[in-house]
Amino acid sequence: MSDEKRIDDATGTETTGHTWDGIEELNTPLPRWWLWTFYATIVWGVIYTILFPAWPLVSGATSGVLGWSTRGDVAADIEAVNLSNAELRDSLVSIDLAVLEENEPLHRFAVSAGASVFANNCSQCHGAGAAGVQAAGYPNLLDDDWLWGGQITDIADTVRHGIRNEDDPDARWSEMPAFGDMLEREEIAALVAHVQALGGLEHDTTLAATGSELYLDNCASCHADNGLGDRTVGAPNLTDAIWLYGSSDEALTETIANARFGVMPPWGERLGEAQVRAVSAYVHGLGGGERPVGE
Repeated sequence: MSDEKRIDDATGTETTGHTWDGIEELNTPLPRWWLWTFYATIVWGVIYTILFPAWPLVSGATSGVLGWSTRGDVAADIEAVNLSNAELRDSLVSIDLAVLEENEPLHRFAVSAGASVFANNCSQCHGAGAAGVQAAGYPNLLDDDWLWGGQITDIADTVRHGIRNEDDPDARWSEMPAFGDMLEREEIAALVAHVQALGGLEHDTTLAATGSELYLDNCASCHADNGLGDRTVGAPNLTDAIWLYGSSDEALTETIANARFGVMPPWGERLGEAQVRAVSAYVHGLGGGERPVGE
């Protein structure tokens, strides 16, 4: 290896002085246009880091002289939309929900806005299509089975205050006892069979007959003698084909022995009244919503 520089005879270009196995490296200069473009990108980069957010710091990034950010643009767009919908939103807050459907433009706005509210806040538990997740006890909102009532005002109250939470004093509240602490295993098995009989499911008739008396003594006060339930206390109807946690022997045994205690957070303060009403209108229109009494 040699470090002696010289002019290459064939090209007339100075060598770098590096030679490997008789091969010399030419010191070919870069094109001027390429160099000036490179210098321009350096200048542009320096200017950009001064004007716009650029360098990450411990808890944020340099804001830049212009103070611009994509978050600011989004916030401005949201504010513009809110201003354009202010009149409709105010009307939604003040209208009697029971007659919302009679105001077609306002109802259309509410359902459209409610779909977005649902996707952002409710779909995580009830599913993107609102069909719920039975294994986890998240209700299907497409059917016509409502623990606390399916009129739009009932749905709004549920959304606004939530269920069995300790954050809102007006939350829907019910609590089923854990009968595993009070009944023997055989008695629970009999109750399971009787509940399955009430729902028209396949069951052990002998056990169901035994469970009938146990049901009247322990369950009828909430679920009624005929198993139709009581919405005023959130007691489900046991005679239909809709089961929040499933209707198998294992699922019903778990429910009776250890009870269920699903919790829904209150959304009133987080969403505001307009969005509570909007998502209630959306859920009510999914297929299972009920009309006001008398219609």
